[in-house]
Amino acid sequence: MVAAFPLSWFKDSIEHHMSAKIGSPVRIGMLAREEIFSFRPVVHVTDVTVAQPGWAGAGTMASARLVRIRLYPLSLLIGRVDADLLSATGVKLDLIRNAEGRENWRKPDDSDGRSSRGMSIAQVSDATLRYRDAIQKRSLLLAITIDPATGLTARGSGTIDGAPVTVALKGAPMTQGRRWPFEARIDGSALRLRARGTMAGPLRTNDMAFSLRAQADDLKRVDRIIEAGLFGTRDVDLRAEVLHRDDRWTIKTLWGTIGQSVLDGHLTATKADGRTKLDGAVHFSRLDFEDLASDSGNARAQALERAQGLRLVPNTRVNIAKIDKTDGRIAVRVDQVLGGRRPSSIANITGVLTLDNRILTIDPLRIGLTKGVIVGNATVDQRAGQKKPTVRLSLDLQDSRIAALAGGGSRDIDGRVDASVRLTGVGDTIREAVGMSDGHIGMAARSGPLPEKVAALMGFDIGKGLLGDHDGRSQLRCAVLRLDMRHGQGIVDRLIADTAISQTRGGGNIAFPDERLDIRLTGAPKGKAALRYDGTISLAGTIREPRILIPKKAKSPGTIIKAIGRAIAGDHGPKAIDADCTALFRRVMPMPGP
Repeated sequence: MVAAFPLSWFKDSIEHHMSAKIGSPVRIGMLAREEIFSFRPVVHVTDVTVAQPGWAGAGTMASARLVRIRLYPLSLLIGRVDADLLSATGVKLDLIRNAEGRENWRKPDDSDGRSSRGMSIAQVSDATLRYRDAIQKRSLLLAITIDPATGLTARGSGTIDGAPVTVALKGAPMTQGRRWPFEARIDGSALRLRARGTMAGPLRTNDMAFSLRAQADDLKRVDRIIEAGLFGTRDVDLRAEVLHRDDRWTIKTLWGTIGQSVLDGHLTATKADGRTKLDGAVHFSRLDFEDLASDSGNARAQALERAQGLRLVPNTRVNIAKIDKTDGRIAVRVDQVLGGRRPSSIANITGVLTLDNRILTIDPLRIGLTKGVIVGNATVDQRAGQKKPTVRLSLDLQDSRIAALAGGGSRDIDGRVDASVRLTGVGDTIREAVGMSDGHIGMAARSGPLPEKVAALMGFDIGKGLLGDHDGRSQLRCAVLRLDMRHGQGIVDRLIADTAISQTRGGGNIAFPDERLDIRLTGAPKGKAALRYDGTISLAGTIREPRILIPKKAKSPGTIIKAIGRAIAGDHGPKAIDADCTALFRRVMPMPGP
């Protein structure tokens, strides 16, 4: 009886079962056997339609004029529909992912998102697939055929983030029990992608190995396809060997270029318990930081620079709120840092990035300079899901030089430089976090040459500073600065510059993130002064673009005449004595001085 019963009896049951499984109403025009008697009958299903879910609007998500399936009738008796799809004609698919991430082909409670474990289809003709993705800004229209002799062919066109592309997919005949070769191509002026490899079986995307080459005007455009959470860059040309086994993706080798930067690396991504675990390494033989931003991103950064002026603290974004389901460890090495638009004292970088439940740690971090090194660690903490992260910086500059930090130009003024930064602040960028930070900044310079005229001016000896020996040399004994940071306001605790013939002291503050200076300076010679200014000078502007402000009264004829009179009378005022440089180093730095 089971081998010959009328299938029309189960039409309503099949519609109900499929509607519940898909999450949208399913309607079947007619069910009919090819054979009168069979325990595994081939069934004609005509005029099949699957409605769009309500949130996707009116219309049909899927339809087919004729579908041939091999049905296992006993499954119907226990409330299941077990069948093999043999062929389909007149197929139309309209797949949608909206801006909130809802997908019309997946029920809301179907959240595992696993790749297909494959299927066997002998033949499909007159099939079209329309795909629209609001999140990744993808839109495609493909014509699809599956032929027993020639395999799968799909061709069409569309746009990726507004850029026109053509798409072609070719697969071998869909035979079960053997690996299934495939090739995919995307071509356009802004994006070219090639993938060639094999799957464990037809459409077994959960088990595949392939080679990939991606060329694009922006890494973010490539990410519109692979959805790895990548960022905007300059033009890219990348190649990779990729393995996918169930919940694990492995990029065995990655190499290529981003702009003029050259990189290689490897990465493994494993999904478990709803989270993605990363483990890998990235190596740049050379890196231009501006390559890691798109042309539009670099244009915005340059516009900000023109509006605000040069800043010392970078405006690097560190908000990781959206990286809420990813953990892992990635080692980074940069052999050579290129200068970009202006010379940089950074030569190379190594570090290890560890991400654990929205806590990003870079430890250890080593930034090699043309002279000296910066070592330490940094932490971005957004574990509580707060809008802006807490940023902690613990960095030490060791054994650098004034000339190297100034761009490696003139060595008229030089000396060893060490510094320390211990800051904690809240912000979307490093600059914003420093502008809200507490902690301290210390800097110490020592033992270097400087022009005698400069040393004289540091002691407010205008006479020697303006009229002294042009070729005369003096010595910087030490210079220290310590800022006590309170909610982004750097209060000067110590500011002393001590030379062989003079000394400058200062007080005031530096306001972050603007890096605006409000410093008052006094100076004194250590010996006789040719023409001494007895007053204060203000240092204004910013760290990168300071301005010296001399009070108006200091320029008046009366003030100048008084200074000349004191010089003639031999009244040179109080003299400075050598500073205790070792004690000063210990005061401003977390490490002992020499």
